[in-house]
Amino acid sequence: MAATVLPRDLHYREHAISLGVPAEVISIETQATNTSQNLSNSRQILAEAGVRPESVMLISRPYQQRRAYVTCRKVWPEINVVCSSQSLPLDEYIAGIGDVDRVINMLVGDTQRITEYARRGFAIEQDMPDNVGDAFQRLVAAGYTSRLIL
Repeated sequence: MAATVLPRDLHYREHAISLGVPAEVISIETQATNTSQNLSNSRQILAEAGVRPESVMLISRPYQQRRAYVTCRKVWPEINVVCSSQSLPLDEYIAGIGDVDRVINMLVGDTQRITEYARRGFAIEQDMPDNVGDAFQRLVAAGYTSRLIL
């Protein structure tokens, strides 16, 4: 089966090349459907290439950094993890997406995944501050549920 390279994958690849990373050292993982699979598959790709990293940098959307980190800690516990994203004020991030409701739904969905993925064994457990849990519940009650998982 041929791998599908998504536009975002090419974007990250092209951005890395523009920053001076040689194209021949870039591998794109195309089979994963979630962060855990992406990390596991990437780890295998590196191992097959004889690469045994001591650290990884996870680059994601700002609101996904915490979930990416706890997922990596679960599936690759021996690796040193650093997370990064484009640093933007929330209003600029929303303007870039162009849809406030979509951004709120994404934030609510990712907040749920921090605890739900730990419950399902996909990530390490994290404490959820009471004010974050309360805000999550208020947003769910207000109807921001399109990105929730069952």
